[in-house]
Amino acid sequence: MTDDDLISFAHSLPETVESSHFGNRDFRVRGKIYLTLPGPEFCVVKLTPDQQQMVLATIPQHILAVPGAWGLKGWTRLFHHMLDDDIIYGLVRQGWRNVAPKSMALPGD
Repeated sequence: MTDDDLISFAHSLPETVESSHFGNRDFRVRGKIYLTLPGPEFCVVKLTPDQQQMVLATIPQHILAVPGAWGLKGWTRLFHHMLDDDIIYGLVRQGWRNVAPKSMALPGD
């Protein structure tokens, strides 16, 4: 998946706003970050620690926990240029769900 495709998908999620966090492009819903683009190699998505462990156990190729405390909280690097689009879509949608108010729902949920 290209950066442009990832950005377009993030903007398609309800109430997504693009902003910046420590000089990196990020995507938020109601002020909470669910996706960042810290560089050209990977994106970072907000998973729960349990979700992160499940993803690392089932599809460990091209996915890593962010080093340090952020990774312990579930922040996960996705090497999106190398992963199947459906995997990226699913994980980014999950990141959105993790920070969006429970009263909000994605189409198809």
